[in-house]
Amino acid sequence: MIRLANAEDAKQLFILNEQFNGKDETTLKEIENSLKNNSHEIVVTAEEMNVLVGFVCIQLKTSFCYSDIYAEITEVFVLEEFRRKKYASRMISFAEQYCTSHYKLHNFEILTGKENINAQKLYHALGYNTQDEILFSKKI
Repeated sequence: MIRLANAEDAKQLFILNEQFNGKDETTLKEIENSLKNNSHEIVVTAEEMNVLVGFVCIQLKTSFCYSDIYAEITEVFVLEEFRRKKYASRMISFAEQYCTSHYKLHNFEILTGKENINAQKLYHALGYNTQDEILFSKKI
C-alpha cells in the first residue's frame, strides 16, 4: 500500500533512514516532530503487511519570486529486497498526484548522483528530464 506517513510511522522510518542515510543523521524524536509539525515536507511510504519498505520525501519550497510552489523530491528509498517491484515509481506517482491536488505547483524536481544510473532511468521513465544546471554545495 502507498500512503502518506503519519507520526505512528516514526520508528519504522527511523530504521529505514538509518539504512539509507547512515546512523546518527537524525533521532527518533526529530522524526516524530517532523512528521507532526513540518508543513513544508510530505512523506510518502510504501507498506507491505504492516511493515514500511520504503519512503519518498518531498520538500515544498516557496519564494516571493514565484506565486507557485516548487516541489523537490529529496529522498527516495526502498529496501533492497523490495526493489524492482515498482514501489519507488508508485510512491513518486502518489506524491505527484497528492501534491498537485493540494498545492499550486510550478514543477517537481529531483536531484540524484551522476553515478546513480538506476535512479536516473526510473526518473526518465516517470517523465523527468535532465536539466543543464550545476549544483553547488558548501559544508558548514
